[in-house]
Amino acid sequence: MSTDVNERFAANRRARIQSTRARRRSDGTYAATVGYDRGEVIGRDGLDTLRGTAALYTSTPAWHGLGTVIPGGISDIDTVLRLGQIDFQVDKQPVLYPYGTERRTMDGHFVTVREDTGAALGVVGQRYTVFQQRQIFTFLEDLADTHGVLWESAGALRGGRRVFVTMQIPDSLIIDRGGLDDEIRLFIVAINSHDGTSQAEVVVTPWRVVCANTERFALADANSRWAIRHTSSGLENLAEARRTLGLTLKYAETFEAEETALARTDLAIDEFHRTIADLWPVDDDATDRTRKSHERRVERLDAMFRTETERAGATAYAAERAVTDYLDHIAPRRPGRTMTEEIARATALLEGTDDEMKSKAHRRLLTLTRA
Repeated sequence: MSTDVNERFAANRRARIQSTRARRRSDGTYAATVGYDRGEVIGRDGLDTLRGTAALYTSTPAWHGLGTVIPGGISDIDTVLRLGQIDFQVDKQPVLYPYGTERRTMDGHFVTVREDTGAALGVVGQRYTVFQQRQIFTFLEDLADTHGVLWESAGALRGGRRVFVTMQIPDSLIIDRGGLDDEIRLFIVAINSHDGTSQAEVVVTPWRVVCANTERFALADANSRWAIRHTSSGLENLAEARRTLGLTLKYAETFEAEETALARTDLAIDEFHRTIADLWPVDDDATDRTRKSHERRVERLDAMFRTETERAGATAYAAERAVTDYLDHIAPRRPGRTMTEEIARATALLEGTDDEMKSKAHRRLLTLTRA
């Protein structure tokens, strides 16, 4: 079986749009048509549109239907930059402010500016060095030229404050080879920023970036990464990344080994319930309402685990899948006054509300493989 988190996420997003009776607008966004969130735009997910269309190239149609799709992918980086609309340059301009009839300069502070649109992206300091897209992404060209790896996606988020490119690693991970044979694809994602709030990064992740959600997931789920500070010496780290890209394979092997260990670790229902108790402890003085809520959670997780065992067996791997799916799709959310529960759930995913809980579940279940 092939487990593609990108396909699963796309299906979930389409289901959310349908569940809120969203209507697609002429600009490609979706607006809810019923409930408290009537008229709320729920579909663009942070893609830049300063040039009039969504700044995205992808080899596979994205869940939102936006961007330029080239089936099979592209090998030329200049074409990728152009189609992803990230071929713009960024300049650093002094911060000016009016004082009476004068225009003064703020010492040590600068504005990063897109040269194609003139949009201000952020305020940075004296030492901040702008990295142009071509500088950050060019080192991945070696993979395309030497190994025939294709560019999977490229685009801009938040008005161009962040830009990204994605490449797929040729060899997929196989969880429990010869047994479950769960296939997981991995991608190399390079992300550049221009607003002074984050470093540039190169990560290895199961996610193909096509929107703000998947960008966050790519970073959250990455176990192998290189961070590049925006300083005059920062680009030297690219050479290190190029030399150590072999860590990609090491990460893949480690991730595959951990998930395979979970898939080969039998887990009785009682042990699964103990895992739930560790993840969601109930105090001795808990109210009846809290205890009832916990009982409903246990019942739902129990049912999800038993369903997952039909495919993956009564294993720690099935338990991890059950917990993850529960957090993503079932766990109750308290919507704000202008939200439905589905929109609140999507917001929780976007903000990574349950990332630590998922990591805790993974670590807790890994201890059972060494028992």
